[in-house]
Amino acid sequence: MNGLMMGQPLLVSALLTHAQRHHGEQEIVSRRVEGDIHRYRFVDLARRSRQLANALRQLGLGDDDRVATLAWNGYRHLELYYAVSGSGRVLHTLNPRLHPDQLRWIAEHAQDRALFFDLSFLPQVEAIASLLPGIKAFVAMTDRAHMPATSKVPGLLCYEELLADASDTFEWPALDEQRASSLCYTSGTTGNPKGVLYSHRSTVLHTWAAALPDSLNCSSRDAILPVVPMFHVNAWGLPYVACMVGAKLVLPGPGLDGKSLHELFEAEQVTLSAGVPTVWQGLLNHVDANKLTFSSMRRTIIGGAACPPAMMKAFQERHEVQVLHAWGMTELSPVGTVCALKGRQLDLPDGERAAIQLKQGRAVFGVDMKIVGADGAELPWDGRQSGELMVRGPWIVARYLNDEGAGPLVDGWFPTGDVATIDADGFMQITDRSKDVIKSGGEWIGSIDLENIAMSHPAVAMAACIGVAHPKWDERPLLVVVRKPGASVTREELLAFYEGKIAKWWTPDDVAFVDGIPLGATGKMLKNKLRDTFKDHRLP
Repeated sequence: MNGLMMGQPLLVSALLTHAQRHHGEQEIVSRRVEGDIHRYRFVDLARRSRQLANALRQLGLGDDDRVATLAWNGYRHLELYYAVSGSGRVLHTLNPRLHPDQLRWIAEHAQDRALFFDLSFLPQVEAIASLLPGIKAFVAMTDRAHMPATSKVPGLLCYEELLADASDTFEWPALDEQRASSLCYTSGTTGNPKGVLYSHRSTVLHTWAAALPDSLNCSSRDAILPVVPMFHVNAWGLPYVACMVGAKLVLPGPGLDGKSLHELFEAEQVTLSAGVPTVWQGLLNHVDANKLTFSSMRRTIIGGAACPPAMMKAFQERHEVQVLHAWGMTELSPVGTVCALKGRQLDLPDGERAAIQLKQGRAVFGVDMKIVGADGAELPWDGRQSGELMVRGPWIVARYLNDEGAGPLVDGWFPTGDVATIDADGFMQITDRSKDVIKSGGEWIGSIDLENIAMSHPAVAMAACIGVAHPKWDERPLLVVVRKPGASVTREELLAFYEGKIAKWWTPDDVAFVDGIPLGATGKMLKNKLRDTFKDHRLP
């Protein structure tokens, strides 16, 4: 017997409609690329999103067309979040930190049909515009007064003029909730980036779970400032959460330095923020150097990389800001676990409580997880035995975009590539990664790409790239090189060899020359042995 309840679809547009009806006067504050602070309300967001939905139709974009963005966290980017997905198209957030060649490859693979960009990223767009024949429209996200003069972007359109020419009357279509809503690419695997295609249903369910008290704990009483970029797994879902709960949303734009962030925290009375450790280190350095405090911020979500114990101590003991350690992946939309303490753990001694908080936390409702050994058998939750972390749930990837081979799932579970323990209370802790990518400042660096470039140098016989500890960026790449017999090449020459071939921040920090690189029985490089050899290597 089936239930007799309404079959109302779960749609991204419903989040915006709810915010307009029930929290219409709530503020959205943005630091703009143009340099000023912009303010408007949820009711304005809804109106302009409807105008933008009409403008997308006038641009000739059809159902399911992919609309790419290269943009900071700001109100225009937020309008694209809702107008694109709500109208039945697919929002594709491009990461501007990638090399132009990677951006071009991803845009072609996604079959993007329009590209909206902030003025900061005009050079990247100029570098790839002529190489993207599938793009029907390039749109600069600004007004006529700030439009750039460029001959390298054909038919460049002005965002504000598009909206001004469009009606604000638009009925959000009743889409199938399984329809695609947005697209993000992950470089957390070897080889080419993979597209993770979210649905309306998965996005709304993820938003509900992320807002829960034992998750990110968001409400209409919060002022949320996502430092994590809107091009990085949809800012961990916070632009959707703010609409669902009616929270004030503060968007920092390009101002991610400690001074700019602190000024915005104080001026807008931010209560909750989220970002990777490297950003928080800059903020703490600024605050401590200038003897400043936080008058309103009470919680910060730290993910993307492990939170250093000293950082957690600084936030919680010096500034009375609770740290919520979290873990996720692009394939998880991204929230998988959050380290919210259980009631009986609140009164534990400081050291015991801190040890729990340094773990990545408990699975939020909707995420099931387990750890398995080398034989695939599930391991006990004893906090000691470690195994590969496997997850499943309604907002976890089943297949990658355009993947013609076998899907990534193993018996219905997604293998994360992380090695972890889980204790008896369900708190998960990452202990290692089975992947050979390097995580720097919350962003992945593909070691194979760096090795291939190094081995294309005429003096290099073999090269391996590994991550070594860095006090600010968590990890940075170290290139380990075997020279060809009789050949000569210096550290400086090898590092200069990367110029123009990769994003600058991917360039290794150092080079170590060795006589040989350990190989396994199948000829694969044993990077675990290299990591052990260079675990104490001091980067310059």
